[in-house]
Amino acid sequence: MKKFFSVIALVLIMTIALCGCGGNTGNNEAGQTGNEGTGSSGEPTMGGELTVGISSDLDASLDPHVSSSSAGTREVLYNVYEGLVKSDSDGNLVPAVAASYDVNETADVYTFTLREGVKFHNGQEVTSEDVLFSLSRAAGLETGEALVGDVAGIAAVEATDDKTIVVTLKAPDTEFLAHITTAIIPKDADPAKDVIGTGPFKLTERKAGEGFTLEKFADYWGEPAYLDKVTFKVIDNAETMTMSLRSGAVDMAYRLVASQVADLSDMNVLEGSSNIVQALYLNHKVKPFDDERVRKALCYAIDKQAVIDLACDGHGTALGSSMFPAFRKYFMDDLTNYYEQDTAKAKELLAEAGYPNGFEFTITVPSSMKQHVDTAQVLVEMFKEIGVTAKINQVEWTTWVTEAYQGRQFEATVVGMDAHGVAASDLLARFTSDHGKNFINYNDPEYDATYKEAISTVDDAAQTEAFKKCERILTEKAANCYIQDTASFVALKKGIGGYEFFPLYVQDFAKLYYEG
Repeated sequence: MKKFFSVIALVLIMTIALCGCGGNTGNNEAGQTGNEGTGSSGEPTMGGELTVGISSDLDASLDPHVSSSSAGTREVLYNVYEGLVKSDSDGNLVPAVAASYDVNETADVYTFTLREGVKFHNGQEVTSEDVLFSLSRAAGLETGEALVGDVAGIAAVEATDDKTIVVTLKAPDTEFLAHITTAIIPKDADPAKDVIGTGPFKLTERKAGEGFTLEKFADYWGEPAYLDKVTFKVIDNAETMTMSLRSGAVDMAYRLVASQVADLSDMNVLEGSSNIVQALYLNHKVKPFDDERVRKALCYAIDKQAVIDLACDGHGTALGSSMFPAFRKYFMDDLTNYYEQDTAKAKELLAEAGYPNGFEFTITVPSSMKQHVDTAQVLVEMFKEIGVTAKINQVEWTTWVTEAYQGRQFEATVVGMDAHGVAASDLLARFTSDHGKNFINYNDPEYDATYKEAISTVDDAAQTEAFKKCERILTEKAANCYIQDTASFVALKKGIGGYEFFPLYVQDFAKLYYEG
């Protein structure tokens, strides 16, 4: 059943919509985003340079098969690396290194036909051997340990000719196409040192802790980028970022919060959704969070709307589980208010769990992420009402990644979990007991069994219901204290057009242009 990318009708992808929160994102009644960018009418012009302020540096390693801890890194590398397919701003899968694909009826054999004339940034043309190397490496077919969890289900990869790749899976997977965005890299490159992709921009300079530069790739196979160069400056202080925008030191910044854009009248400010699940994530291997009653008590202590009002100036969408509204097919609004603020109920649960006088714990938060720091500060005050003392430990982003996320050395943390692909499993897989990114150490046999049921079926309706059951389990057992999908603001110097919001952590700099 041949499927060409120009007419993709994959149910999974077409039910994902980018939900903006007002501003200039062009929302209509259906909830789709019109992707109007800056809304200006100036004609695109070729050329020019842009300076972008970012709150945290790229990961130390830019190996695309291992540098997945930072959503911000993936956001930028979207412009440098490409997979066989990639997501567009509407959540559809569009052609990249592959031009077409074929899936067998049991959804366990995927055949890809490579696009003609795709070149790497080093000038070499992409061959089936490069794709074979990339997928085999990411899936760990030789080492036995997958570098990219999304493709861990690959059993074998075969290059049947120069332009054809056959991927055989260990089990049927109807979501696999959404996972095959894994970067294609040269077979003879050292990905730990060489940043060589096929995207519209190439990395030309990097100064750790300061910034980096992307330049237009002249031999890009697709629509060329408008801009010649994009320079990124690391500005990890929220107030400094705002000052840099006002002074003109930077032309653009994204992932901003409401307070940062309150007085930027000389710039275009766009508002959309962050498409994250912000929560108080709890380490289940640390007492007292191994007790479901304690976790529920914290949930009952939280007034989500008050958090949104106080920490985010009223911008944001309340959530009740590990799924954000943009994934409309799977989002369950009835879980949003599963825990209404009830301090009496919270105190009762704490007493039952053996903590009648409360307890103390520490919330570790990346200092560069103002919306999470502000949220944590509001939570501290709410927890006081039930006799619980929370302290905030602000750390640098790299410290949070290595110690909290990777090392799992934390008690609680306020962050946002994003989906690095356009599949429900991208948000839900991390809570299975044996998943490498299960940083909260969640271990629930019912959840594991339900998730396995979801990924094992090729029946769309049955799979959707199983995924929804996973979400309900996370809510009912208070795996975490879910709060919101935060609003996301973008500030652009006037005269720049083409900006599009994505339902993922993606910034497409190839679409940006100076208006003529």
